[in-house]
This record gives sequence, structure tokens and C-alpha cells, in this order.
Amino acid sequence: MRKALKRYAAAALLGTLLAVPAAFAKDYGKPGTPIKLTIGYQPYYTQAWSAVIQKEMELWKKYLPAGSTVEWEIGLQGAIVGNAMLADKNDIGYMGDMPTIVAISKQNVRELRMVAVLGLANDQCSVFLSRNEAPDFKSPEEAVKWWGGKRVAVAKGSCTDRSGQETMRKYGIKPEQYLNQNIEVQTSNFKAGRLDGSIMWEPTASKIIMEGIAKRIGDTKMIGKLDGGFLAMQHELIKQRPDVVKGWLEAELDANLFWAKPENYMKVVDMAHKNTQGFSKEVLWMSMAGKYPKSMGGGDVRNIMYYGINDDVRNMMKDAVAFLHEIKVLPMAELPKELVDSSWTDEILKRRGLKVPLAKIEAQDPSKYPGGKINLPASWRKD
Repeated sequence: MRKALKRYAAAALLGTLLAVPAAFAKDYGKPGTPIKLTIGYQPYYTQAWSAVIQKEMELWKKYLPAGSTVEWEIGLQGAIVGNAMLADKNDIGYMGDMPTIVAISKQNVRELRMVAVLGLANDQCSVFLSRNEAPDFKSPEEAVKWWGGKRVAVAKGSCTDRSGQETMRKYGIKPEQYLNQNIEVQTSNFKAGRLDGSIMWEPTASKIIMEGIAKRIGDTKMIGKLDGGFLAMQHELIKQRPDVVKGWLEAELDANLFWAKPENYMKVVDMAHKNTQGFSKEVLWMSMAGKYPKSMGGGDVRNIMYYGINDDVRNMMKDAVAFLHEIKVLPMAELPKELVDSSWTDEILKRRGLKVPLAKIEAQDPSKYPGGKINLPASWRKD
């Protein structure tokens, strides 16, 4: 994983998605015929684990034409999946909000569409961390103010950057340095004492916390914002193979409904563990369902499973687009409406008698972990 991270580090930053020449339309075959799909997925991003469920349970086989095949390609960060889609190497991609928005905006490279939601949450993409030596404060709001005059790092242009900048504006925080670093560099700098604070996504955030490398101080509840994860598809796939689009999204809904049941949480962790390296099942469970104390910024919900696209999602995307435009990653202040296509999930939800949001992943006390006792880090605080 370390070698892969280094290999992709340059491409992983949002706003640097590869500029590939426009190509002729790919032939996906006629409706009803077998299809071969390549899926870009992120087992190292907890909110995107519906793809892991799809992969391990092969739910798509129920809905795609007989004889269809699926190849799964891991993207260590969402921008890598976006790059692969723009290069016509991935047909469907599971990404965070920022890489999805950047990818679908590049219509001059390749036409993509956002068609479903993986979830919205306060602490899946943006977990605020401070070095262990930082004082213990009564609230996340007080704890993040300690960053003033300190060295803070995020992955610039990502959801962590948006959360960081909005938090600093709201509370008047002026760090000594606001650094652009990937997760591996942030981890190394925490260990070496060269970093005071950072914002990371799950499951790496829980790995850092549970291994005692840094401590959790908050999430985006401090600014009243949600981050999201989205599912994107090639527009040519949508035009040529409506049967495949509908079939995949039917299977995606099945994956969401399976995940939403607390009795399946550990089964999902087992699947994620099979698709990752360097993460214990305890860490993966904490990233998905673990409840952190309120003094560490914890809450009662870890992920809101939307699946479909409603005003909550559109408003979140509007804020994200405005941020990306402000930092000059996007040339437009608003996305063209046709880039977000809710028609497929709207139809499926209506037919099944379901509404958005579908469910919530409720946070559970670490003592509820089904695999035994979780050893809590020294930074753990009881409310």
C-alpha cells in the first residue's frame, strides 16, 4: 500500500485530474446482451463500502444480463477513480464529493454523470485530529482553536480542505502553516512531531486514533456542514445501456439496505477487511459504526444513507461547487443541471416504495463491538 500511495501521490490531489484527449464513443453493446464493466472503488474510504458489498456479495449478478462480468479496480483516493473514468478505464466510479464534482465537470474531456449517493455525514470525510500532546479541551470548538499559530495539514482541494477552511473562517483561526499533504505524509509527520493538526477521512482517521498516533478533536458538526460520497457513470453507458444502469442501481440499493441493518455491520467489516491491507477489523468497525465521546466530537450517527438525490444533496453539492470555484479548481460557479441525473434512483425508489434518506448507520459504543474487546487509546475521554 505504501508503494501504491507514493506512485499515485501526484495524481491523487483534487484539481489535478488527468487531461486526456477526447475519444470515440465506446461501444457497450445492445441492451440485453452481456456486458463487461470495470468499476473503480475505494475500500479505503468507509462511506464508499457499498461497492465492497456489491463486490463480495455479487449482487449485480441478479440484475445484469446473464454472462456479464465485472472487474474491480481499487482507487486509493477518489481523484484516482475520477482520473480512470476520464481516461475511459472505469465505467462506474465510487468517489467522495469533491473528486466526483471535478470529474463530471470536465465535459471537454469525457462526459460523466453523478447518478446516486453513497451517503452524507459529518465524520466520514472530515475527522479533525490534533497531536497527542495538545491540551484536552471541554469542546471540539475550543480544541480546534488551539490550531492557531500551529502546523495544520489537509489534502488541498478535497472535502478535508473545505471543512478546514470553513472552520478556520468561522472561528478566526490562523495557523502558522496550512499544508497540502496526503494521508501518508500526515501520518508520518504526526509520528515525527512535525504536525500539530490535520483533517482525514475514514478509515484512516480511526486507524490514527486507535493506534495512538494522534487524537480526535471533532468533525464538521462544528460548522453545521455535511460531506458526501457519490456514484458516477460514463454518459455513453447511460445512453447505450439503460438496462445496465438500472440493473447496477437496483443492486446498489440492495447493498444499501443490507448495510443499513445493524446485524450486518460486522459482515460488512469482514468484507472491507478482505479488501484492505493494514487495517484491523476493530479499526474498520470503529470507522463505520464506532461511537466517539462528545468531547472528541462524536455523535449518534456515522452515515446517512441517501442513495437517491434530494434537496439536501443538491444543497451540499452547491456549497462544494462554490468552494471549488473559489479556490480555482472549477471554472464554473454552478454545475450544469444535466450532470446530476436523479431519474434512475427516483424511479427505483418509487417502484420499491422507499424514500430518501433510506436509513442511518447509528453509532455504537465500542463495548458493543461483536469481535471482542476493543483496546481504547490513551487519548480516549469519557463524557
